[in-house]
Amino acid sequence: MNKLFLTMATAGWLLASTGVASADDRIHDRKENQQDRIAQGVKSGSLAPNEAAHLEHKESNLNKEIRHDRKQNGGNLTNKEKAQVNRQQNRLSKNIYKQKHDGQHQ
Repeated sequence: MNKLFLTMATAGWLLASTGVASADDRIHDRKENQQDRIAQGVKSGSLAPNEAAHLEHKESNLNKEIRHDRKQNGGNLTNKEKAQVNRQQNRLSKNIYKQKHDGQHQ
């Protein structure tokens, strides 16, 4: 009985720790993807310099907010904060798309 409990507890811990890492990885991966999209827009000329600067500023503010939230929670984000970051990243992604497709060019 003790072996079964220990096995179940270990499996639960592993699944929980994997979920936390993957949520943080998703946030990081999306940040990198959006940075790449901005850089590609600048390279192709679909983003004007002022548009790229504005998007970079928004990205920087989001990164500062994430760092602040993690600092407040011992290095982690709460589920509520993760959902908020996801919404903010969605909004930024839409802004990147709109700026890249608004017809302005360098």
